[in-house]
Amino acid sequence: MFEVCISQLPKPQPMTVMTHFFQNKLFRWPGRFPWARGEHSSLRANREYFRSFSQDRPLDEYEFVVVDTELTGMNQRKDEIVSIGAVRIRQMRIDLQNCFYTCLRPEQDLPKDSTLIHRITPCDTETAPTLDDVLPEFVAYCGLALLVGHNVGMDIGFLNKALRKHMGGILHNPCLDTMRLAMLYKETQWENFYDRYNLNVSYTLGDLSREYGLPLFGEHNALQDAMQTAYLFLFFVHKLHGGRIKTLRDLYMAGRGWRWM
Repeated sequence: MFEVCISQLPKPQPMTVMTHFFQNKLFRWPGRFPWARGEHSSLRANREYFRSFSQDRPLDEYEFVVVDTELTGMNQRKDEIVSIGAVRIRQMRIDLQNCFYTCLRPEQDLPKDSTLIHRITPCDTETAPTLDDVLPEFVAYCGLALLVGHNVGMDIGFLNKALRKHMGGILHNPCLDTMRLAMLYKETQWENFYDRYNLNVSYTLGDLSREYGLPLFGEHNALQDAMQTAYLFLFFVHKLHGGRIKTLRDLYMAGRGWRWM
C-alpha cells in the first residue's frame, strides 16, 4: 500500500547484543525490553529476535532498512511525524524496487515553519493516513533488519514515541548512525596528518554526499533522504579500514576509536 517504485524517484544529480555489541556509540539500541501491556505481536517478535543474534556473519547476509522522517519540529513532546521514507538494502545493494513512503495526517495543524522546510502542505496531509493506519505496515516493512539513519536517534525517538502510543511497544532493531560513520571515516583520514584537522567540517547529509561524489537526491523529502543515506552508508562500509570490513563485528570494531587500532 505504501510502496513506491523507482520511477517515482528523481534521477541522481553468540554473545548477547545488550552486553557488548551496541555499547559502541556507532550503534544505538532503541530501548530496553519492557513487557509492555498490550504490546503488538509484531513488536513482541521483534524484541525476542534481537535479544541475541550473531554478529559474525558476512555483512551481505544481513538486511538493512534505511529510514528517514519529516517532522513538524524537533521537540518530541509536542511535535509530530508528517512523513516516513525507507529503503531496503539486501546483499549490500540498494533494493530500488522495495521502498516505503507515506505522508501522514498529524493531529495538530501543520506549523508554517515546518512546511517551508519539507514542503508538505495541509493539502498533502488532510487526506493522508494516520499513524494508527501506517505504523503496522512500517513495522512489518522493517521486519528483522538492522536500521540505518543519519542522526538516527532523532528519527527513532519520534517513531518509538508513536509506537508506544499506537502499538504498545517500541522497535528493538539495532540502529547504525551514518553521521557517526562519517566522523569515524574523517578521523581515519586525519590520523596521519599532524595538526591538520579541519574544524569547519560539515556532517550534513547533503554536504557529505557532495564531498564524496555520491548521487544527489532532493533534500527534506523522507524517501529521498533515505535513499541519500543508503548511498552514504554503503560508501563508508566499503571505505572504512581500506575495505576490510567483512562482518557486523568488524563494523563494530571499526567504531571503537581509531587511536587504538
